[in-house]
Amino acid sequence: MMLTWPALELLRAGMPEARIDFLVSSYTSPIAALCPSVDDVITDHGKAVRDLAAVIRQKGYDAAISMFNTTRVTLALSWAGVPYRLGPATKASQLFLTHRLRQRRSRSEKPEYQYNEDLVTSALSDMSRPLNSGRPSLPYLSFTAAELAEMRQRVSGQLRIPADMAWVIVHPGSGGSANNLKAPQYAELINRMDGSPPYCVLVTAGPGEMSTAAEVFSKLDHPRAALYESRDGLVSFAKLIAAADLFISGSTGPLHIAGALNQATAAFYPSKLSSTALRWQTPNDPARRLSFQPPPDARETDMLAIDLEKAAQRISGLLEARVLESSHAP
Repeated sequence: MMLTWPALELLRAGMPEARIDFLVSSYTSPIAALCPSVDDVITDHGKAVRDLAAVIRQKGYDAAISMFNTTRVTLALSWAGVPYRLGPATKASQLFLTHRLRQRRSRSEKPEYQYNEDLVTSALSDMSRPLNSGRPSLPYLSFTAAELAEMRQRVSGQLRIPADMAWVIVHPGSGGSANNLKAPQYAELINRMDGSPPYCVLVTAGPGEMSTAAEVFSKLDHPRAALYESRDGLVSFAKLIAAADLFISGSTGPLHIAGALNQATAAFYPSKLSSTALRWQTPNDPARRLSFQPPPDARETDMLAIDLEKAAQRISGLLEARVLESSHAP
């Protein structure tokens, strides 16, 4: 869902007068509501296709762009009578579309968010709308300085860590869609990082991830480390990510929140074709983005083959650069 935000900004630039609604799952609905490029969020609660079609029909849409085809959604768009329905020319669900774009995403030849941008570019072309010649502007998601200051003060008091020091978030959990480092590897990575500039480590956990986070935390040799369990939803966790200086994780949803925030990120990916660092690249500034994956001579899913010493050195360099530009640098 986060990797559609650059495409939505592109769509808004090409159709500034349009009403643009965002159809998302109930899990992502709260953070989708923060997207500045959309007017409203339609939450898909997973009810029957006819019920979803009824909601869509009531809105009277002129067009729909399906960023990721599922039979359920494309069928609902068809039953709702949306005149223009565009999506990738993949899967049997494409039969319910009126317009298709052949992309071959499985080849992983470009980032996922650029495939989404290509769909919007195709739609704008079909509708004879002007195309934005430049890249969508970062960040795609942002919070006010007051919101971030409040978050730092609250978490600082809760975890007893300095609010005026750099914060590094380590998020070892994963939705299970891609291979990830093991808990001991995350701990080793942090233990190998330089101590300068001074920073705090926040090992974070979402629902069902606390045991992994606790294992990482137990193995850390760091004077300013804390364990943080996210219990207040995605929006609150997104604020924490924005309030930090660096976000480290595998290829998982919170990583792409960090990318949309234009946060500094260090991510670990398998080299499997469908899960590569290129395919699931974050859309943040390239100078703020590091990625690591198994070397060419290792198995594509062998995350143990990643050189953690070199990764730690590069991540330390990124943190130093981030602190130099940060408003709360020591």
